[in-house]
Amino acid sequence: MLKEVNQGLNPIKPVDTAFRRFSIAPMLDWTDRHCRTFHRKLTKHTVLYTEMVTTGAILFGRGDYLHFNEHEQPVALQLGGSDPEALAKCAKLAQERGYNEVNLNVGCPSDRVQNGRFGACLMAEPKLVAECVSAMKAQVDIPVTLKTRIGIDEQDSYEFLCDFIDTTHKVGCDDYIIHARKAWLNGLSPKENREVPPLDYERVYQLKKDYPQLHISINGGIKTLTDSVTHLEQLDGVMMGREAYANPFLLAQVDHLIYGAETINPITRHELVRDMYDYFEREMALGANFWHIARHMLGIFQGMPGARAFRRYLSENGHKKDADIQTMEKALSFVPE
Repeated sequence: MLKEVNQGLNPIKPVDTAFRRFSIAPMLDWTDRHCRTFHRKLTKHTVLYTEMVTTGAILFGRGDYLHFNEHEQPVALQLGGSDPEALAKCAKLAQERGYNEVNLNVGCPSDRVQNGRFGACLMAEPKLVAECVSAMKAQVDIPVTLKTRIGIDEQDSYEFLCDFIDTTHKVGCDDYIIHARKAWLNGLSPKENREVPPLDYERVYQLKKDYPQLHISINGGIKTLTDSVTHLEQLDGVMMGREAYANPFLLAQVDHLIYGAETINPITRHELVRDMYDYFEREMALGANFWHIARHMLGIFQGMPGARAFRRYLSENGHKKDADIQTMEKALSFVPE
């Protein structure tokens, strides 16, 4: 049974999931459809995001970059790009495919993203971002949202942030996910940009006070549901990133604590892993690699006896050509039920 407890928190009253009170951040190479399937086993209401997908990949790539499974819903597509026409086409395709939301990345600071003229560098071009938002909103009825930072480089004043919000809000954007750190476009790696610039939650709180009509979600450094509930006392939504990936079992409490479900999801860790077996078999029959699914499950026993042995065995054997359900069963044997 679940060992996590309420920690004295009272669950927030139920709300429409369209308000996106809790979500898992788009993370490149992590939040693919296999990961989202795994997370959906733990929480019905959390909004799940795709990895960032560029407009070029969608419009000119050979693969199907918009594919997702219906059981992943509610799921949002995060787009990378800065050409309004291309973004509008991709947004329309996303709505046709059944996505619940289209989010524009205005927060990633990597060199590759900057070279493509999208991500965090777009904060310096609020009028262009507004054109992109306007073009997308003209094509879809689903929400068009922005995920951004509180600033970039030396442009990190509150006035700079408000100017960005004002400019993009004028064209109809009313839903923002704010990573509460600024980004350094030069000199820091993407990993360092997630850790070195200090968090400034108060700035995001102030933004909500000054723009009460906007839906403001916060992102950055959020590691517990206790912290999430605290943020929701002042904001509309919380987006959790790497902690949700590294310690996914905390998601079993989200529907109760954040969305007001009467009870915590009663599934155990072992049951959760085995509940994925049908998905493994179905996907592998279609050509999927065992490890591509299993890698997202390495953190399921975080903090439990046997967790290290589970991770080690799965990491050492999950890559092998003959890896299958029995490989997972062997890994499970290192963790007491």
